[in-house]
Amino acid sequence: MEAMDFFRMSEGRWYSQRTTHHLAMRRTELGQLEITASVLAADAPEVAAICKMHDVDPSAAIGGAAVQWQGSMDWDEAGKQQTGATVLVLVPDADDARQGRLLREKGYAETSPVVGRYQVDDQDGLVLTTDYATMSSTERFWFPHSGLRLRTSTVIGLSNTASFCAETRLDQGEAPTPTDAATAQPFPCYSVFGW
Repeated sequence: MEAMDFFRMSEGRWYSQRTTHHLAMRRTELGQLEITASVLAADAPEVAAICKMHDVDPSAAIGGAAVQWQGSMDWDEAGKQQTGATVLVLVPDADDARQGRLLREKGYAETSPVVGRYQVDDQDGLVLTTDYATMSSTERFWFPHSGLRLRTSTVIGLSNTASFCAETRLDQGEAPTPTDAATAQPFPCYSVFGW
């Protein structure tokens, strides 16, 4: 499997249930998001724009994805929705297409443009690592089947968190609709830290 395969498998609408452990506070926060992802071809204008932003030759990119999200976390102010969008671009290493640079319009842990790394691991999971000025993040994605995507993430630095997300496809009728989010039961989360 190659990294663009993950973007192709992720295209569409997803309902994400997230459990986040705030390690310093030893507290857990639950949340729900709706995520929409679209694949971008290597010659898409958005891909060229992100490459230009990072001074990368657009011809080196193999494609990307445009991602939008909206939802809420337990500790948000009542009625407040988290919304956002970003563009991700893959630039493989010359000697190994299963790893390379991940160009982001907006980072996971900080909102400024950032360059991270991607790698398809031995279990065909997609691992994204990014170092920021004040913290670093690692995310891993994998598909038990086409309608279920699982994701773990850790952020170490000023914000120390560990998260688990179970994301089910909305455009195949396999998940609750966004209006059901308030009553949906969270997926269980097992932290690598044991709490």
